Amino acid sequence: MRRVRFLLALLLTPALTGCFASSGGDPAEDAAGGSRLRVALAFPPAENLSPYGADATILSRLGVTEGLTALDANGAAAPALAASWRQESARTWVFTLREATFQDGTAVTPAAVAASLTRATEAEPVPAALAGVALTAKADGGTGVRVTTDRPDPVLPLRLSSPSLAVLSARAYRAGNRVDVVSTATGPFALTKVMGATAATLDRHDDYWGGRAQAPGIDVKFIADGTARSSALRTGQVDLAEAVPVAQAASLDRGTATATATTRTTSLLLNSGSGPFADPGLRAAVRQAVDTSVLAEDVHEGYADAGVGIYGPAVTWAEGKRQRPAGRAAADRAEGTSLTLATYDNRPELPEIAQVLEQQLEDAGFDVTLEVREYSRMEGDALAGKFDAVVLARNTLVDTGDPVSVLAGDYTCDGDYNLARLCDKGVDRAVAKAEGTADTAERQDAVMAAEAEILSTDAVVPLVHQQIITGVAESVRGALLDPYERALVGVGTRR
Repeated sequence: MRRVRFLLALLLTPALTGCFASSGGDPAEDAAGGSRLRVALAFPPAENLSPYGADATILSRLGVTEGLTALDANGAAAPALAASWRQESARTWVFTLREATFQDGTAVTPAAVAASLTRATEAEPVPAALAGVALTAKADGGTGVRVTTDRPDPVLPLRLSSPSLAVLSARAYRAGNRVDVVSTATGPFALTKVMGATAATLDRHDDYWGGRAQAPGIDVKFIADGTARSSALRTGQVDLAEAVPVAQAASLDRGTATATATTRTTSLLLNSGSGPFADPGLRAAVRQAVDTSVLAEDVHEGYADAGVGIYGPAVTWAEGKRQRPAGRAAADRAEGTSLTLATYDNRPELPEIAQVLEQQLEDAGFDVTLEVREYSRMEGDALAGKFDAVVLARNTLVDTGDPVSVLAGDYTCDGDYNLARLCDKGVDRAVAKAEGTADTAERQDAVMAAEAEILSTDAVVPLVHQQIITGVAESVRGALLDPYERALVGVGTRR
């Protein structure tokens, strides 16, 4: 395995020369002596930093955007731009705004918030947080926003915490269909300059409602290669590096690499809509061929647990409620069946996992062609069903904090992130039942019943439940090591 890792490093590592060269010498300091933060992120923008898709978490992790609510440490809805809220009926909630200012200097008003939420509902494709629900938002007096859903939505406050439902000023929408997030959000840092998919500059939002950030700004580099990110941290070129490869953790100074249990699961998604895995028997053959314990211990070197389901140990209630999948198809013989297996290299363990899977599947009789790309170059083809199988790392609670959301978005007939291209009536019924259940304990039971329905199709094979390693320089204080992977820097992050 270490030989495989070494060879991958040679193949995937770009030259670092000049990668973090500064045009102005040392990072700028403010009058109080605070230094700008230098951050290396793993995923370059795939959608021009649109707040409605995968790029939304880039904006939230950098402290640029906020929604009406946030997630607390227990995964419950907490105040953000909304100081409080109340439920008026099964379909209507009223959110009371705190006094806040957009980064362009305009006030956060009920009309502005309602307009921003309305634009999110009109986005194409629809944000994952709105999968399965339609909502309308209207101003309600001088401080309130009334949100009404087309059906009862017991987790609406959780839903509105999604990074893809960030509140932006009217100026963000002046460019027609394009949403401009430069200095139009509400967070402690304003995006001021974007250099394509390579870099971005953020400056402090001095009128932030939550207090003035301790760092005067952030200089961001997007570096897909994990070895390059780790090297930049090790040589002092950056202060924070996300998604440090497990192979690089030991090379960092003691205390610099910090592991955080997350709700992220790496899975093998099989294209059940076309190709060889339209046959449930061949999907069953894949499930039988995969040994997940090897992936957790050898590839992740103990920084992961072997896959047991869509939800892993970080979702603390899941294990006690897990149900056994039933009605699975018998495995067919795989001899000579050709398939294309794809993954991306932004998370460096994924190509290693894919190589191990390639060997395991070939041992079972499959003829495997492996494709490794950068994520933004893979996503479109994966969504279009151009691969037979995809290795994907997915945070199961990132979209809304509600465990039903990832099921609706990833595994239902109308799901907008359905890489498995699964369309199964039993799965859709089970997910719909979970969506309509209000009581927390009963909703969790329904979620696990839906998980069992999905696993019974063998369209998804859970591989490992990850811990994320973040590189934090010894000079940095206040980095946000978030199990939901929505936050990285905030008001108190400094060096």
